[in-house]
Amino acid sequence: MIGTLMYLIASRPDITFAVCMCARYQEKPIKKHLHAIKRIFKYIRETVNRGLWYLKDSSIALTAYSYANHAGCQDTRRSTSGCMQLLGDRLVSWSLKRQKSVAISNMEAEYIAMSGCCA
Repeated sequence: MIGTLMYLIASRPDITFAVCMCARYQEKPIKKHLHAIKRIFKYIRETVNRGLWYLKDSSIALTAYSYANHAGCQDTRRSTSGCMQLLGDRLVSWSLKRQKSVAISNMEAEYIAMSGCCA
């Protein structure tokens, strides 16, 4: 089931974080992980018409956004970083992952997220 969801996140970035959280516990899943996967499938069934749509005519301006959640991971207390790059209206890259180090403030977490986005 996780493999199917991993394939689907290429066109559905709204489920990326939830799928990756479930994939961490793929080796030894428990009942709550199976329940989370079922909730993801239910969400997909209810939002089947959503996804990434690329328009043929759009501008070519590169825009980047970043996001940081200070101490967002309940297991390790590490921050979660997210970023996306748009070329005109089109999404060309996105990322959502735990930071490698523990940030001591929200500002530090945001700085790490932005430097990762610019890299």
